[in-house]
Amino acid sequence: MTSAPLDNESGQALIAAAGAAPSLHNCQPWRFRLDCATRTVFVHALPQRAPALTDPDTRAVHISIGAALGNLQAAAVHLGREPVVRLLPRTERPDLLATVRLAGPPRAALLRRPDLYEAIWRRRSSRLPFSAEPVPRAVLAELAEATRLDGADLYRPGPCERRALLDLTAQAEQRNIHHPGRHAENLAAIAAPGTHVGIPLYALGPQDSTGVVPLRTFAGPTDGLPRERAAFETDPQLLMLTTRHDRRADWLRAGQALQHVLLLLTLHGLRASVLHQALEWPDLRARMVGPEYGRCAPQMLLRIGYGPAGCPTPRVGTEPPEADGQEPAAAPSAGSTRP
Repeated sequence: MTSAPLDNESGQALIAAAGAAPSLHNCQPWRFRLDCATRTVFVHALPQRAPALTDPDTRAVHISIGAALGNLQAAAVHLGREPVVRLLPRTERPDLLATVRLAGPPRAALLRRPDLYEAIWRRRSSRLPFSAEPVPRAVLAELAEATRLDGADLYRPGPCERRALLDLTAQAEQRNIHHPGRHAENLAAIAAPGTHVGIPLYALGPQDSTGVVPLRTFAGPTDGLPRERAAFETDPQLLMLTTRHDRRADWLRAGQALQHVLLLLTLHGLRASVLHQALEWPDLRARMVGPEYGRCAPQMLLRIGYGPAGCPTPRVGTEPPEADGQEPAAAPSAGSTRP
């Protein structure tokens, strides 16, 4: 017996969930198309929306789209469907990064996991100070298991490694500030009022007055933007997400695992912010994992903890299903925000 076609309301819920995923500078480098008849979501990359100097190999684009896939999977299970994901399904269509077919009822193993759907709408990046309260070991174990299910690995660096990672992040932040091209990209990431792509000023948050947590400044220290200063945690709790290999499919899986972690953190009342700067410089990225972890590729560094929620960031409106139920041949321009 085949499943009934996907109704328009359920389809739009899936697309909205996918579009709520995080992305580098909130650039939202994706486009989703829905074929209700075959119950399939086509996930395309829009790399032209991403900062070209900061993400020249589109690794962050793939991770962002992997996070969107994670949301799609969570929404599908919530709606009573089994998400069948194919990564990089067509070699002749490099912009088509994945398809998600909504099959019959979810497997029992999926139903035994936490329902992550509501967390999609509550998850926010928090660039605010966290408390010193430690994250419970049981939660850390749950996060590590979730990443393994998605084909990645997650570990908590020790004290010396945390200091080294924060130092690499600070080095990268200083490079970004003093590199004219990357500085311009960061400045361009600040969203103009009324736009739906980029980071609004109200979401930037304060800078760490102690210099321990090297948060991205976006505009830099000399551009005249008002930035408050606050004392952040003295020993930030960090998580490192890695994959065994460093290919396009691994980047997508890392994004799926990242979103799985972020949604579980949200369910547990925890916050997270991304420390991505060192990953943007190949030499610094190569120094982020030591030989004791074997051959692996660092994909994301997270700061986690208990604290206030971050501010919401805007999202581009999603597109309705195609009238003819067919996958489009081309993606819209980078500025397309059709309702």
